[in-house]
Amino acid sequence: MKRPTIADIAKAAGVSKGAVSYALNNRPGVSAATRSRITGIAAELGWAPSTAARALSDGRAGAFGLVIDRPAETLAAEPFFIRLIAGIQDELGSGPASLVLQVSPNHDTELEIYRRWHAERRVDGVLMIDLRDDDDRVDAVAAMGLPAVIIGGPLGRPGLPCAWIDDVAAIDEVLDYLAALGHRRIVRVAGPREFMHTRVRSEAFERAAERLGFESAEVVYTDYSDEAGASAARRVLVSRRPPTALVFDNDVMAVAALGVAHELGISVPGDISLIAWDDSVLCRLVRPALSAVRRPIAEFGALAASLLRRVVEGETVEDESAALPMLVTRSSSGPA
Repeated sequence: MKRPTIADIAKAAGVSKGAVSYALNNRPGVSAATRSRITGIAAELGWAPSTAARALSDGRAGAFGLVIDRPAETLAAEPFFIRLIAGIQDELGSGPASLVLQVSPNHDTELEIYRRWHAERRVDGVLMIDLRDDDDRVDAVAAMGLPAVIIGGPLGRPGLPCAWIDDVAAIDEVLDYLAALGHRRIVRVAGPREFMHTRVRSEAFERAAERLGFESAEVVYTDYSDEAGASAARRVLVSRRPPTALVFDNDVMAVAALGVAHELGISVPGDISLIAWDDSVLCRLVRPALSAVRRPIAEFGALAASLLRRVVEGETVEDESAALPMLVTRSSSGPA
């Protein structure tokens, strides 16, 4: 069936197209009874307003944009993004705003997508993730006048609010826990070095390790993939003086490292304790089940979408944090 039009509604209601326009746009010019009859017929016919027409009339596209600059194979394997997007969608609900999602092969392409979306009035604002130090996206969206919210931070930059989670508190909790179990040699297998959230965790890791007096606390940087996690784990586990605990920046790498430990005949947690970041079903399904930092990822996404909605509506919005993360201990961690 073809999409119903204002002309179809006018014919069914026996009124002019102008009367239908007044009724559907809640403008004066028709009686309350006529307005009610027209809106009822529109609903029966399955009519919905054209987002393109609305963008021309009030400047609103009725959509938020999210570009993810990650390799497709890495993105597909990470439960984090599914839960984040689910939280965004939950906040948008059945309201007028929808989510426009695009995967970008590189940073420059991501900027071009923002420019095209803004020029074409495709989105009312964007959610930006994986902020880098001195990230040129920040100045680019400001120059365009494109409303934006950062997923991560906080930045403390006026006009560019952040939805963030306290990763420093999570790092402190993990290292305090390992220290209490007697661990003194720890390796953290991190994500890409250029991401701001990676730097924040690394700096917190170094401070906590110094505070607790660890013998060694090393950071190994990877790309979040299972291959990189397995490679990093194998390299440190066969070294002359291997660590007694490994902490991973995501669940995928931790699961891959558990497989490496099994292959090498290394007992978990007898010889090595493993802790993952962002608790997921993967952590609960493997054996031994993985201890993990549980962060409110869906709430995180919903918070970011809520902040962007308020920015688009013209409110002054400050940085806001989601609930504190917590360490969930399972069978993969134990005394050194």
